[in-house]
Amino acid sequence: MSSQETNRLDRRTASRPAQDAEPSALLNINGVTLQYKTPDHLVTATYRVSFNIETGDRFVLLGPSGCGKSTLLKSIAGFMPPVEGDIALKGRKVKRPGPDRAMVFQEFDQLLPWKTVRENVAFPLKINGIPNDEADRRAAEMIQKVNLAKFLDVFPHMLSGGMKQRVAIARAMAMRPDVLLMDEPYAALDALTRRKMQDELLTLWEELRFTLVFVTHSIEEAVLLGTRILVLSPHPGQVRAEINTHQFHSSNADSPEFAATCARIRGMLFGDAATAH
Repeated sequence: MSSQETNRLDRRTASRPAQDAEPSALLNINGVTLQYKTPDHLVTATYRVSFNIETGDRFVLLGPSGCGKSTLLKSIAGFMPPVEGDIALKGRKVKRPGPDRAMVFQEFDQLLPWKTVRENVAFPLKINGIPNDEADRRAAEMIQKVNLAKFLDVFPHMLSGGMKQRVAIARAMAMRPDVLLMDEPYAALDALTRRKMQDELLTLWEELRFTLVFVTHSIEEAVLLGTRILVLSPHPGQVRAEINTHQFHSSNADSPEFAATCARIRGMLFGDAATAH
């Protein structure tokens, strides 16, 4: 899409109504186009993307770099308003960030370095009006669930990258959000730690059954973690396919069916020739 085309986007699409959202869904993304400015031009990150997420879904946004998947996640979080379409959570339009959507970022250094693990997890609760005793109790409970109970009073600089991400997940989950948003949280981890963290996330989901929206550019990670995968096209991101992958989990990640699903998605993203490798 050329810069002239993106500059005309608002005028060209204003007369086209967005699709009707399904009222039963927890989260509705309805014809969402996202744009942002650079010093040189206007960039269209996504173009009329629509999908619905049900309570308890592990929904994965998958696509190549630059397809707008992280931008879309930030819009769901309330950091970036659409130029077309809308996003609704429980039937209410998302207009700003809120505690009903908690986000875990890719960067390890998303914790407050002057606070301990316990204090980092409890901090968002306290600033949102949760009494101190209750905030500390919920923080300790979630830290236990991510297997960091021995590190309650440790500062972030003493933790490994994987441990920092566990703290970030505990901090987000302690808020008890309607939706947990994760933006490539394991991308910078080594392969062994990444697989362990994936398994731990699935175990946590089995216990708590939270709703997850997870961004990745790894096909294997998407199939392993997702119950549903939205495949986005290259820039600007548009919906290429939605794939149901609820049947896969750690115990069958080496199965022919798992490999075949990964090959199918690879073909969608990179052409049929990719499936031969």
